[in-house]
Amino acid sequence: MTPRHSETEGTGPEEPVVVRDRRRVDPQTGEVRPPAAEETPAGEEPVEHAGPSLGDSVDEAVPAASDVEKQLSERTADLQRLQAEYANYRKRVDRDREAVVQSAKASVVGDLLPLLDDLQRAEQHGDLTGAFKSVADKLVSSLERAGLEAFGSEGEEFDPSIHEAVQHNTSPDVKGPTVTVVMRRGYRFGERVLRAALVGVTDHEPGEAPAQQPVDPPVGGELPLDGSVDESGQQ
Repeated sequence: MTPRHSETEGTGPEEPVVVRDRRRVDPQTGEVRPPAAEETPAGEEPVEHAGPSLGDSVDEAVPAASDVEKQLSERTADLQRLQAEYANYRKRVDRDREAVVQSAKASVVGDLLPLLDDLQRAEQHGDLTGAFKSVADKLVSSLERAGLEAFGSEGEEFDPSIHEAVQHNTSPDVKGPTVTVVMRRGYRFGERVLRAALVGVTDHEPGEAPAQQPVDPPVGGELPLDGSVDESGQQ
């Protein structure tokens, strides 16, 4: 019989078993052991990291401080420009809305002008009395608070932009074109003229210069009556 070979036959020498005590507390003394540097197994070399380190990759990913400040200033300028555009847009919308409201009010007030003319004629004839006058006064006060303003009275300086002249006279008593007759009052609402005033205008007329009395010529060598001197300097 062929003798059986041992299982360990043909193999090299067995590697020694190394036991490392990695306990941080010494079981005998109970003190904390100082951290020891990691030992590299015999025959092994420390492995070098392939490629750039973590710090190198962070430096490549993060831009420089000057680039960050430049981008921040650009974004801040964009934000300020957008805020200015939005503020201008809001002002323009508010202005357009106010113009529409004022136009609507002026249209309504313009339809009431014939009624105000009737009230004014009734007041001139003495018919605006009692409760009727109280209602008329409230109506006029409400329209004035809304922005209605009447113009056109005697003694005003004539303004062709708000006065419509239907009569013209001259007089030396006025210094320039002056409203002397008001046939229909004018009204404005805010800056808008709803209706021009119908007026009569009187313009300045210079007075006539006094006529000079003629001087009688000398007769028979007589001296002039006014004591004038002739060309030779003699009376």
